[in-house]
Amino acid sequence: MSIQKAYEKAKEIYSELGVDTDKALELLKNFTLSVHCWQGDDVGGFENSGASLDGGLAATGNYPGKARNPKELRDDMAKAFEFIPGIKKANIHAMYLESDSDKKIDRDEIEPTHFDGWVNWAKEQKTGIDFNPTYFSHPKASDGFTLSSSDESIRKFWVEHTKRCRKISEYIGKQTGIRSLNNIWIPDGFKDFTIDKTAPRERLMQSLDESISEKLDPAATGDAVESKLFGIGSESYVVGSHEFYLCYVMKNKQLLLTLDAGHFHPAEFISAKIATIMMFIPELLLHVSRPVRWDSDHVVVMDDELLAICQEIVRGDYGNRINVALDYFDASINRIAAMVIGSRNTLKAMLRAYLEPVELLKKAEADGDLTTRLALLEELKSYPFQSVWDYYCEINNVPVRDKWLADVKKYENDVLSKRI
Repeated sequence: MSIQKAYEKAKEIYSELGVDTDKALELLKNFTLSVHCWQGDDVGGFENSGASLDGGLAATGNYPGKARNPKELRDDMAKAFEFIPGIKKANIHAMYLESDSDKKIDRDEIEPTHFDGWVNWAKEQKTGIDFNPTYFSHPKASDGFTLSSSDESIRKFWVEHTKRCRKISEYIGKQTGIRSLNNIWIPDGFKDFTIDKTAPRERLMQSLDESISEKLDPAATGDAVESKLFGIGSESYVVGSHEFYLCYVMKNKQLLLTLDAGHFHPAEFISAKIATIMMFIPELLLHVSRPVRWDSDHVVVMDDELLAICQEIVRGDYGNRINVALDYFDASINRIAAMVIGSRNTLKAMLRAYLEPVELLKKAEADGDLTTRLALLEELKSYPFQSVWDYYCEINNVPVRDKWLADVKKYENDVLSKRI
């Protein structure tokens, strides 16, 4: 059966539940996914600082062909984008700056022009860029503390870095015409028993207050703060906890709260938090990852939690208030394939959510017909969403099913294999 005919049949089947597959595809077409650049180079960056990856982060594996410079990384991302339908943004860290000067540019010296290479590339790709200050892999973060450091000079350094990153994000948004989200995550915390849990958080709040004091163009940029349960080196106490940032965002309503799927207890899911949080804050940023027993940032697969996250976005009608970005780094497989797999799985999960008869399910629940609710949810698992996805790929000139893999393998043979 042709892809067109399979879609027409699926359309007929879904219509029996009152689901308009054409409308679902239109919604997916307008959904934006932010794809992280650090999958392409194992979170290395291009500062030439000589610092190794730290801050509780670890990229494992040594698969050949990782990007060694900005051009290679952008080429790899452009190749990955060829296989991902719909609207994509690139997500970059401050450590991916570029400079023509032989002088080392420290993080409290970075300027918007250091990201012109990314801006020009984004314009060619007709896409936007999200941004992240980089608080790890730096001598001034060697003791595990940045914005909450007890050393005032260290705090001052990182506050200046944050201020500059906010301006860079605004610059990117204005240059591309697409709002750039600036996400703040710090690794600060203690490895073992912590006596004074208050003072570091007071210092963090003071640093954040100073960092975000300048009002920027909300059409060009937005600031988000990201929590974590624990990290390597901060197993016992993390300054920027979920509770801290949740309260801080409620105090500063112009901020976004970031929920990372890997930053909570292994039995705790961000999908369960979305509906409550959205009652009290205007906008949310989600980092989609796959933790395996800890924040291990595995490539995203279409598991129950990914689907639950997407269902919450659709069921709550939060499409204009929730932003979705990927965040993982696997160096054990082809890095471009890793970008493609995670991106396509996230989009597939969004499509499955758009294909739910939400109003029918809500009515059954409101009427107390829990039998119908459960029966429909289970039967929907075997509905032909794959035929709808194949059709979406075809009309967007993106390879259907696994046909993209041959192109990635060819690119690996022609390009990646020559990187020594």
